[in-house]
Amino acid sequence: MTTAPLLREETSTRAVVTGRYDGPRRRRRAAIGRERSVLRGIGLLLLWAFVALNIAWMVWMVIQAFRDTRSILSDPWGLPTSLDPVNFVTAWTAGDFATATLNSVSTTLISSFVTVAIAAPAAYYLGRVENRFTNALTMYFVLGLGIPVQVILIPLFVMLNEVYLTDSLIGLNIVYVGVSMPFTVFLLIAFFRSLPQELEEAAALDGTSAFGTFWRITLPLAKGGILTAFVLQVISHWNETLLALTLLQSTDKYTLPVALISFIQQQTYSGADWGGLFAGLCIVVLPMLVIYLWLGRRLTEGLTLGMGK
Repeated sequence: MTTAPLLREETSTRAVVTGRYDGPRRRRRAAIGRERSVLRGIGLLLLWAFVALNIAWMVWMVIQAFRDTRSILSDPWGLPTSLDPVNFVTAWTAGDFATATLNSVSTTLISSFVTVAIAAPAAYYLGRVENRFTNALTMYFVLGLGIPVQVILIPLFVMLNEVYLTDSLIGLNIVYVGVSMPFTVFLLIAFFRSLPQELEEAAALDGTSAFGTFWRITLPLAKGGILTAFVLQVISHWNETLLALTLLQSTDKYTLPVALISFIQQQTYSGADWGGLFAGLCIVVLPMLVIYLWLGRRLTEGLTLGMGK
């Protein structure tokens, strides 16, 4: 008969003790949560401020591309009186951007396609077969990510000069493929490891060869990763300047970034044409901006697809 009151008293005592210790913990957790909320708010504010600054810079650059040098120098924040594309015509002709655009398009597409075409089967093999050889080879590609281009610039120039591939778009394509291979292989390994192996096992039971399984089963499933790798290489090769500036000497071989630098150097001697310079910047920057806006969501999804593996 006296057991129930004792149990109630013990329970109430335990609740008081537990509440005594849980109260400070809850307050600490609440304080930590508020601090994290404040830090998160500050981070988002800084991020959006950075985005707004970049958007403002892009808009200002496009606006100045439609103004002449005198109006830009007299009022840098002014608006154009008309949308006359004379500055784009000047950059396209005087800066020889027509030839440079053709060189950039061909070099970018060829090198990006070859990079992905070689990296895809290599990444598939390294992602599916695990042994000492493949693990060492994977680590070799990972180490390639940490080598700056500036370190291998002179050896690359000497090696290409020995085989007469300096001042050649073919040599530049070869260099782009080699330099981009570590990142592309490492990226695609994550995609192939994230794909289910059951379909490949079923294809193997049906007598499909390893190449047939890769071509018919795995490659269509990994098209998101392939597209992501290809677009990332397109953006990287289109904007690349250091290698092209070092390896190319003839004006008819210049890519767009090198042609823009050459156009700026011409303005140093003939008088700065700021409207033409801004138009040249638009020609270099806007195509990649359009591609990123078009495929930005797919790129984000592709980059996060294989993070769980």
